Amino acid sequence: MARFPQAFYARPAREVAVALLGKRLVRLLDGRRVAGIIVETEAYCDADEPDLACHGDRANQGRPTARSEIMFGPAGFAYVYFTYGMHWMFNVVTGREGKANAVLVRALEPFEGEEIIAQNRPGRRRREWTNGPARLAQALAIDKSLNGANLFAPDGVLWVEEGWTVRPEAVCVGPRVGLGQTPEPWFSMPWRFWLSGNPFVSI
Repeated sequence: MARFPQAFYARPAREVAVALLGKRLVRLLDGRRVAGIIVETEAYCDADEPDLACHGDRANQGRPTARSEIMFGPAGFAYVYFTYGMHWMFNVVTGREGKANAVLVRALEPFEGEEIIAQNRPGRRRREWTNGPARLAQALAIDKSLNGANLFAPDGVLWVEEGWTVRPEAVCVGPRVGLGQTPEPWFSMPWRFWLSGNPFVSI
């Protein structure tokens, strides 16, 4: 199945966050496809004004840092960062080059390579394999080595392709989660999107 082109990602984060729902995230591991359907996303730095929940604005007043520079680059690349001293998080860079803009993929429904996912998430029930951003990164072996990965390259090992058809009424909207001490209004921005009733949504 065809990988989405760069133009798919070169749109505002909120637009891409919704468009990603129902799409299939694929990781190639030793020549085998490991994949899940995207069921939950969050948008960051969507608008021209600052987003203090976003690495691109919070840490350095809208200027790139060593950690966030990928977010300021062209759309269609992976932004993978380490958090809480133990977890990797997978984002897709969106929007226009020069302005931080990205979508965090928060949850997947396992779809292919479930035996590999089970090995990567030992001792966990299927329901807990990919129902959170750190969990899905572990399940698909997404780590620092994929920071900056080209998601539309024909020879890449990580990409997004067509999956399910999602009806607009199936998309739920609410505040982002895990924002710590982020001040308002950014703490409550309704920039989290998920598929209603899906058992793999993180919360």
